[in-house]
Amino acid sequence: MKILTLFLLGGTAYGIIELLWRSYTHWSMLLTGGLCFLLMYSVYTKHTDMNIFKRFLCGSMIITAVEFPLGLILNSCLKLHIWDYSNLHFNLFGQVSLLYSFLWGLLAVPVSYLCITIDKLILKHEKDI
Repeated sequence: MKILTLFLLGGTAYGIIELLWRSYTHWSMLLTGGLCFLLMYSVYTKHTDMNIFKRFLCGSMIITAVEFPLGLILNSCLKLHIWDYSNLHFNLFGQVSLLYSFLWGLLAVPVSYLCITIDKLILKHEKDI
């Protein structure tokens, strides 16, 4: 139940961010966001003493590492055209770009603190039960 809840939280947040940023999203972003959040939750709750730069770097790397293969599958193979960064400098096959990796890193910092807070609440709830 915990994993499903975290997955849905991350997927929903990812979709909302996309809606706010570019006014539309795609159902596959629920999967992408859910997977990214589960991975970030796993890292950030195991390494709570990370400095802000490591939080930035880990989040950026996790999201970029998830978006790249999913982009190749969804956009290149299945031709769904969900996103395309090919017009940006420093992109890789139009699926990831240095600019968006940086922006995801910025977002990952507050998300890292959210993960730790959620984990503490879960642990407190489990202790109370």
